[in-house]
Amino acid sequence: MALRIELNPARVLGTRSKMLYGHFIEHFHRQIYGGLFQPGHPLSDEDGFRTDILEAIRRIQIPILRWPGGCFVSSYHWKDAVGNRRRPSFDKALRVEDPNTFGTDEYLRLCRKLGCEPYICTNAGTGTAEEMSDWVEYCNLETEGQWARDRIENGHLQPYGVRYWSIGNENYSHWEIGAKSASEWGHLVRESAKMMKHVDPTIQLSAAALSDPAWNLNLLQHAGPFLDWISIHEYWDMMPETQNPATYEQCMAFTDQMDHSIREVRGMLAALRLEGKIRIAFDEWNLRSWHHPNVHTIQQGVGRDSFLTPRDKNDDNTLYTMADAVFTACFLNALHRHCDVVGMANFAPILNTRGCIYSWDGGIVLRSTYHVFDLYVNHLGDTVIDLFTGPVPTMVVPHKLGGERTVDCLDLLATTFSDHPGIAIAAVNRDPDRPHALSIPLDRPTSLTVLTLNGESKDAFNDVNCTGVKVTRQDLGLHDHEIEIALPAHSVSIIRIG
Repeated sequence: MALRIELNPARVLGTRSKMLYGHFIEHFHRQIYGGLFQPGHPLSDEDGFRTDILEAIRRIQIPILRWPGGCFVSSYHWKDAVGNRRRPSFDKALRVEDPNTFGTDEYLRLCRKLGCEPYICTNAGTGTAEEMSDWVEYCNLETEGQWARDRIENGHLQPYGVRYWSIGNENYSHWEIGAKSASEWGHLVRESAKMMKHVDPTIQLSAAALSDPAWNLNLLQHAGPFLDWISIHEYWDMMPETQNPATYEQCMAFTDQMDHSIREVRGMLAALRLEGKIRIAFDEWNLRSWHHPNVHTIQQGVGRDSFLTPRDKNDDNTLYTMADAVFTACFLNALHRHCDVVGMANFAPILNTRGCIYSWDGGIVLRSTYHVFDLYVNHLGDTVIDLFTGPVPTMVVPHKLGGERTVDCLDLLATTFSDHPGIAIAAVNRDPDRPHALSIPLDRPTSLTVLTLNGESKDAFNDVNCTGVKVTRQDLGLHDHEIEIALPAHSVSIIRIG
């Protein structure tokens, strides 16, 4: 039996920012070097950027790109990577040498090629408040100060006007270089924010946080007046040490209460009367954590084969299946439902590792998650409205950490468009085996189009010379009565009405 839905465009839940579709890139493995930035490669442009990758990124219209880390940033000194005196440095976070040929100017050139906002994450590990504020000076001041003049000397006469900045990455955790206690963090963020905004009062600042009351209380009590954002991260299928990916069903278990950290942080903001002033930047997220064994541990790996070579396992395209696509769509739905408080999110990363694009010497592969962003960015509306249903069918799935979870088979989100008529429904069928159907009442002749992302199985994937996951389109024509739309098993659909 089809699940009947009722739409009420008059009941607006919020307007989502385009920045919910943001992305992230870090100096890790093949994301930048050997990935996006390959001077001299036959597919690279005059600035060294792979044109096939740029074209794919432009197609999903990324609004903002976070850089340079990630854990990498907590031992990164930006001054080593500008101008003609580049000095390679050993990255103590990820245990590789960085040539520093890709630095601030190259990153900002990339953002301009992509037409997206830059979002710079600063070194709050081994760095200082002064180093952070010098970075703002280099990017944003016209002529005042040593670093603005250095930018001009480096050939960039006009300031870049970088609006979005983050203080630190995951400085609350033992794995981060220069980890801090809650009290240390609040003090450092306040002093760093003070100096950064003294250089440019127009910037918007975020600081690393998590859904921990003690950490957030110290941060917000010390630095709340200086902040515009609070940054949180989450990965669900944790595999830093052992590459043991969750099954499709286990990934569906992760969708149970997947917005818990948003609800917890917004509760803290409300309790401190900061809701409306400070928004949430979910600026690092993905289903699966990155694989980099024997680095974020007390006993370090010895020899490349123990800690560096295993990172190649991130390149196994068979891992990125319909489970990743369905999870990604469910999380984007959750972000939309919280769009009154979540104003930015950054899928981590955009390229290689667990990214939605994979590159190799002869081209690229668009993984299953890429097509989710393509559907949402290019076909979903920006105004979230109420959607009513009867009881949604449920299923019981095993959790990777043990036990079972009961989750809805369907995850539904309804939107309208602020600039033209029409309704777009995101309809996710989590069920690994069974199709489900929606019944949509129509009160006037209306055209319907359904775009569906799916594969021949729940474990389908895309790889070089293999397209197991793709989008199909159905133009259903005009209808003026109740219509039933089938949602295939393990699928993501956008239903366009009008």
